[in-house]
Amino acid sequence: MLTVAVLISGTGSNLRALLEAAASSAFPARVIVVGADREASGLGHAEEFGIPSFVVPWRGADQREAWGEELDRQLEVWGPDLIVLSGLMRLLPAGVVARWSPRLINTHPAYLPEFPGAHAVRDAIAAGATRTGASVIVVDDGIDTGPILAQERVEIAPGDDESALHERIKPVERRLLIDVVRRVATGELNLDLTASV
Repeated sequence: MLTVAVLISGTGSNLRALLEAAASSAFPARVIVVGADREASGLGHAEEFGIPSFVVPWRGADQREAWGEELDRQLEVWGPDLIVLSGLMRLLPAGVVARWSPRLINTHPAYLPEFPGAHAVRDAIAAGATRTGASVIVVDDGIDTGPILAQERVEIAPGDDESALHERIKPVERRLLIDVVRRVATGELNLDLTASV
């Protein structure tokens, strides 16, 4: 059984979808801990499902390395097979990435390498794109530059604003994430092979 840690910053909608999938005895992975960089509302999902959680408060960019070291210590306590960044709005320090990658994955609301960064949905609309997408990637030292594990296109409708488009991308992100976790758990997807991609 694949063990998964999930890291969040906000409402945890992807986390909830993963917890619901993992609640099925047929799903080959279990979320064992949820972490956050603040008292995020998404921690309520962990509580509802009886999953332990922890918070390592963000203390500012000048304390990024110390924050990363504490996050790493918390993760080491649990020793997960896989770590999912699910709306964690922080760049992980290089030491954390080096320690856990390629068993460190992230969802992104764009069809990478298009529109990397924190404002992918807004950027797609501003660029006048007619379609964007959702991706699941391995986290590396760049900003949304790691090997792509899964992705799917999402059309941008005329008149879409950032909120409306993001709401259509989210279900695609969730489905891709759950499928990637399942494929890693069954051995269909070997993350170690992505390290050389």
